[in-house]
Amino acid sequence: MIQGIGLLWLLSHAPQLVAAVAYSVPSSPPSNASPVLDAAPVGVSLEFFTFPGYMENVTSTMACLRNFRDLTGSWPPIRIGGTTQDRATYNAQSSAAVTYSVSNPADAPMSLTYGPSFIDLAASYPGRVIIGFNRRLNNLANTLAAARLAFQKMRNLDSIELGNEPNFYTNSDPIAGGTWNAARDRASQIEWQKALASNLSTSNIISAGVFFGTDNFNNANLAREEGNAIATIKNFNSHNYPQWAGTYNLARLMSHSAIATQIAPFKAEAMAAKAAGKEYILGESNSATQGGGGISPTFGASLWIVDYVAQSLLLGVKSVYFHQGTIGNCQYCWWGRYSMGNPYYGAYFITAALAGAQRIAPLDNFSNNFGGYAIYKDNKPIRVLLINSNYYESGTRSRESFTLTGLPSNITSVISKRLTGASAVARHDRGTPPHLVVKLSKMGRV
Repeated sequence: MIQGIGLLWLLSHAPQLVAAVAYSVPSSPPSNASPVLDAAPVGVSLEFFTFPGYMENVTSTMACLRNFRDLTGSWPPIRIGGTTQDRATYNAQSSAAVTYSVSNPADAPMSLTYGPSFIDLAASYPGRVIIGFNRRLNNLANTLAAARLAFQKMRNLDSIELGNEPNFYTNSDPIAGGTWNAARDRASQIEWQKALASNLSTSNIISAGVFFGTDNFNNANLAREEGNAIATIKNFNSHNYPQWAGTYNLARLMSHSAIATQIAPFKAEAMAAKAAGKEYILGESNSATQGGGGISPTFGASLWIVDYVAQSLLLGVKSVYFHQGTIGNCQYCWWGRYSMGNPYYGAYFITAALAGAQRIAPLDNFSNNFGGYAIYKDNKPIRVLLINSNYYESGTRSRESFTLTGLPSNITSVISKRLTGASAVARHDRGTPPHLVVKLSKMGRV
């Protein structure tokens, strides 16, 4: 069997098998099923300074987002933010959406300004939008001015971030006052939350935390200190990149069991949000930091996206927002650098798998490279998602058989949809895009 994943009722078979997996599909959502799914759980995060460029100069952006809308009936949510939101200053007199200068087009600016047309552009997106504003520069009045305009104009406004990844603020940053740590950040967040909600005369408006990882800067600790400021919060927000620059390992990235281990710490964050009565999101995520390196444009990264989304939803994550960085200098971006990156196929595939569904449940214990999920609607299984995350690059390829039991007795035929790639390292921009194979078969072998 070639490297890949199967969607819908799939029984995978090939001669000379070297391994076999059997899963029993529960007839209704089991106790370890996900919470009720959002209509569009796969979202996109756009780096703040690149947002106008993605929307106005990269034609793939709206076309690819529209593909998701066509699958689910809902536009995918977007988040506008990132490192450069904490370098940005609002200029109400500016006629430009964004203004900055860089010596190299591949660089991100160290400072920038944005004007009212930036907010107008955000307001024009058909789906819901999270927008991030500056906290690092400690100019509350400036952030409030931008937030007021967003609140007035954006009927699609989901929530507002106040700063990005404060884990990485330093003692010399204006917000720090000479000392920065997790306790000071929590106090700062709560102060700014109250000021914003009061200024807008609203509640349920803040995307809180916006932390990278789960160290001392985490949403569980923040939630415990919110007090009556909890009313200002719409969701708690974490960022996650499984691998750091210099430690790239594609086999580990795409491993079904390794994904489970890597995201396990976020379970406590999701539980803290739930206990506070708030949503929990992964507001910025992708395969690896600093644009993703050589592993991120691969078919293996496509497999990671499928499995990563499924496992995140099981933890209680509402939506995962995959970051798109500097246009033309971003290995993990789904479009913009290339005509199309292989990871987009994985995002499209998991979106299709979950379209119209209400719950997802695991069929295995995440102990090896093979995984299965039952997908439910109206408390009945409608699809099964099967994953083979064995790493293959060259040589003799292993094969895998999946056997499913417990399927409804009235099923006589199945449609299988299999996303396949030439190898884990295959790349669209190097001539080896994935393929979607659709097959109608009688019950038995597919």
